[in-house]
Amino acid sequence: MTSKQRATLRSMAQSIRPIFHIGKGGINDNMINDIVTALDAHELIKIDVLRSCENTAKEIIDGLAAATGAEPIQAIGGKIVLYKRSTRDNVKHIEF
Repeated sequence: MTSKQRATLRSMAQSIRPIFHIGKGGINDNMINDIVTALDAHELIKIDVLRSCENTAKEIIDGLAAATGAEPIQAIGGKIVLYKRSTRDNVKHIEF
């Protein structure tokens, strides 16, 4: 992924709301499965890392990206942005 594509996705992510919240319990297998499903439905998702979480967003993003097969776009403050091209035909794909 080029830096220009990553910048485009970062700008698109500013207008979306976080659909997952990672808190004190951290990440588990059910959450990873839900994130994979959400990525397949939306392609670009934002995740909120709460202050009660033991890890920072920057510590979590690489593990999530590896577990879901997604591209890590951004980890800033308490927000994580992930992108993965959907395999579904009925999803509006993000064009670069």
